[in-house]
Amino acid sequence: MNMRATNAGGGMGSLLADFHPDFDFSAPLPLPVEEFEDRLRRIRRQAVEAGHDALIVHAGSVGWFHASNAYLRYICDWMREGVLIIPTDADKAMVLLSFFTQSVLLPPGGEPVLVDEIWQIGPIGREYADRPGDSVIKTAEKCAEVLASLGLAKAQIGRIGDRTSLTFWSALDELMPKSKFVADNAILDRMQKVRSLPEIEMFRAAAQLISIGTQAAYHVAKSGVTDHEMLAAFTYAQMALGGETGDGYQIGINEFGTHCGKPYGHIVRPGDLINLYISNVTYRGYTAQTARMIAIGDITSHQEEVLAACTEGVKRAEKLIRPGALMRDVNNAAFEPMIERGMLTSPEARTMPYNWSPMEDGGARLIPHQYVKDIDWEAQGRKLMHVYPATHGPHNPNLGHSVGMAGGQNSFNISSHNYDRMEEGMVFVLHTQWLEPLSAGCNIGDMYVVTKDGFENLSRHTPLETHRVAAEA
Repeated sequence: MNMRATNAGGGMGSLLADFHPDFDFSAPLPLPVEEFEDRLRRIRRQAVEAGHDALIVHAGSVGWFHASNAYLRYICDWMREGVLIIPTDADKAMVLLSFFTQSVLLPPGGEPVLVDEIWQIGPIGREYADRPGDSVIKTAEKCAEVLASLGLAKAQIGRIGDRTSLTFWSALDELMPKSKFVADNAILDRMQKVRSLPEIEMFRAAAQLISIGTQAAYHVAKSGVTDHEMLAAFTYAQMALGGETGDGYQIGINEFGTHCGKPYGHIVRPGDLINLYISNVTYRGYTAQTARMIAIGDITSHQEEVLAACTEGVKRAEKLIRPGALMRDVNNAAFEPMIERGMLTSPEARTMPYNWSPMEDGGARLIPHQYVKDIDWEAQGRKLMHVYPATHGPHNPNLGHSVGMAGGQNSFNISSHNYDRMEEGMVFVLHTQWLEPLSAGCNIGDMYVVTKDGFENLSRHTPLETHRVAAEA
């Protein structure tokens, strides 16, 4: 197995010993309280318009000390699990119920903003605490009690959550049969389509952390280094300056340019194509996303053609970014180089082949069963016996999507069927992707914010073009 022991003074420390990014990172302070006060006013106003007497916002835990969604962090900067009760009346206090899972964390960071009361429910149960009870039911019981104390035992209440909320909602339905509950995630989703200037500062910082991590990965990339070491270099560089997590990105290395992978012990060799698919680096809850390619020595002419088509596609799309631009037009511009080269016939998502597509009738597609030589995997006693991906084409049948908070959902996609127009303050990634099984692959992209007169490329500190490493390096 390609997991190497490191001696004191060697290994990763020596790989990064002389690394310095080529620009200075300036860490923004946390968002000001005024930002959260404005959000709360807007949330309450939308609740009034919907006829709600209160809102209940639920975030569960999904393991590894992560909250299941970003709603609580957006509203009150609480980065862990909890239930937030927001009365529509501005003179009534917000109440937070929390500490009901075994994955809770203690502040700082993340003392909640504008919250008046925090109730510790406590993880409970026979196995955990040798006590009867269920933490979800206990949380629902306290929530019903608080609502009753606010005079809301018979009320219309909007609820916001995700799939981890279902048991909690069910318990609350039983405890409050005279209340009307209305699912209303859209209140918060709508608010996050266009970002404020303080929020853009956070996105800019997250994007700069990606650039610093990418430069660190470039610094160590050479023959003989493992995928673990490259990803560790990236992780160290961005987390040392304030990045919140080290699990939001992929690395793909082989002779074909396959992306969307995780490290497994691959040793870099001449002819390898490396993809750094940075799907999520987080700074104070706000994320950035980019993708870059690295070529080790000489690669095939067809691989060069694919790299050129993808690079040109992002650049053509970028030229159209401005307030009022049709998202469809931005998307379609990126696929023009592929169409011109005969790789695609149309930019339309409905007709486009893509790597994870089902069969044309919508049925399941069989992954091709075939032995694929991978000496580093075989050194660990395993064999690669299927061809991934199952089909050729882009990774996605579109160009990009919004970028938001960690744990949040995309509020829009840059696609052929999106006829919305861009607005100042929108933040998104544009990434062109192409994969042909056992032949060629590319995944590159930049992150942008729409400005008053055009755009800012938030990931501009590392060039879009493929980074080249001499084979003998």
